[in-house]
Amino acid sequence: MAITLSKDDGAADLSGITHLSVGVAWDPSSGSSGGILGKARRKKGVDLDLIAVLMQGSEPVRFAGLDSLDPLGNGSVRHSGDEQTGAATGDDETVLVTFADVPAAITAIVFIAAAFKKGSSFDKANNVSFKVYDATGGDSTQVADIWPSLLGTDNANAICRAFRNGNDWQLEVLNRTGKIKQGDRQALIRFAMQ
Repeated sequence: MAITLSKDDGAADLSGITHLSVGVAWDPSSGSSGGILGKARRKKGVDLDLIAVLMQGSEPVRFAGLDSLDPLGNGSVRHSGDEQTGAATGDDETVLVTFADVPAAITAIVFIAAAFKKGSSFDKANNVSFKVYDATGGDSTQVADIWPSLLGTDNANAICRAFRNGNDWQLEVLNRTGKIKQGDRQALIRFAMQ
């Protein structure tokens, strides 16, 4: 089933989609520095983080990202690991969800990207994008490509939310920006719940 999503579309039915992947990609930036300093900043890169917050009703109960790669212990929600520079090819960090293996107690999964670590920021990255893929059958077909605005000083973006509707899953694009206190996991989780 081919779907294409945007924020204005509202929730889309995911029947027929067994695996969903969400990725964040960015490129290192020199900021406004040139020469040797600019080269050093590009080499160091910037660390953005993709996090999936798993909800049980209105309560956050697990998360994938940072140092938690398989929060349910069964591979149903798997994080690719922490890319700290943005120098990877393609998506720098991804979360793969296998819907059939997600326990019934999990009612929603909110995907967010953040400049979580102190000193990181979206301003220090180029070409930030969030992608959503139908990963059914091992192939990845892009269903949404979300580009955050270059304006503003926010350091977090709620990308999308997958949620149960009866026995089926639905997905809505959020693309909602906001501020979190860097290094504060509680602030990150509260932002996902908004």
